[in-house]
Amino acid sequence: MIVTADAGGVSVSGVSCLDLQQTLFCGQCFRWRETPGGVFEGVAGNRVGRVSLSEGILRFHGADAAEFESFWRPYFDLDTDYAAIMALLSSHPALAAASQYASGVRVLRQDRWEALLSFIISQNNNIKRIGGIIARLCETFGDAIGETGEFSFPTPERLAPLAAEDLAPIRCGFRARYLIDAAQKVASGEVSLERAARLPLAGARAELMKITGVGVKVADCALLYGFHRLECFPVDVWIARAVRAFLPDGLPERMLPYAGIAQQYLFHYVRCCPGALEQHS
Repeated sequence: MIVTADAGGVSVSGVSCLDLQQTLFCGQCFRWRETPGGVFEGVAGNRVGRVSLSEGILRFHGADAAEFESFWRPYFDLDTDYAAIMALLSSHPALAAASQYASGVRVLRQDRWEALLSFIISQNNNIKRIGGIIARLCETFGDAIGETGEFSFPTPERLAPLAAEDLAPIRCGFRARYLIDAAQKVASGEVSLERAARLPLAGARAELMKITGVGVKVADCALLYGFHRLECFPVDVWIARAVRAFLPDGLPERMLPYAGIAQQYLFHYVRCCPGALEQHS
C-alpha cells in the first residue's frame, strides 16, 4: 500500500478487497451517500469525509496526511489483510460464492457509542429509515461541524437529561426510551464502553445488554461494528435463514476469528442475489 498526499487530499494505491458501495451501504453504517460523480460523502467519528475509488486509487478528498493516518486509515481498516481472510473463508465450499461476491466489504472501525445507538435504532427497521432517524437525531441534538452543513453525533451526556418524549422530532417510535436509557447508563458509568472493549465476548455482550432494549443481536452488532470484535456473528432473520442453508454445522474453528466478516459476506450475498438461499437450501 502506497500513500501519497498533495494539496487536494491523500491517495492510496495497492488496496485490495475494498468496494466503497458494498462497504458503506451493506448495513453497517448509515451516514454516507454517493454523489453523481462517484464520490462518497458522509460523517464518521464527527468528521466529514469525501472518498472515492477509481482505477485502483483510493482518494480521500480534502484530507491531509495526519488526518488520514490517525483517522481514515483505521476507519477503513486498511491495515488488515482482507485478501487473506477472503481466501480463507472462500475455501469453505458453502461460502465460496458469498465470499467472492461480497469481497469488497470491509468491517469499518466505527465509534462505539454511535454504533450502539445506531443498532438500537435498527430494531424492526430498514436501512433507509434508520438513516433518516440518525440524520434527524444528529441535526436535532448534535453540533454543527464547521460550515459543512453536517452535524456531530450527540454524546451520551447530551441525551441523558432528556425524556423519551423529547425525541419525538426524530420519529424513532418505541426506540426512544431505549436511546435515553442507553445515554443515561453510559453517561453515569453504569454501562462502560471501555470496559466492554476489554472483556471477553460474553462479558462484553452482557455489559451492553444492561441497557433496556439491547438483546444479543443488537449487542453483537454494536460489538462487531463499533468495537471491531470480528468474532461476533450477529443473527437476524436473513442471517438465520442463510446459516440454515449455508452453515448448518457452523463455521469451522479456523474461521471463527473472522465470523463477523463471514456474516457480512453472507448477508450481502443473500440480500443482493435473489435465489441464492434457494440454491443452497
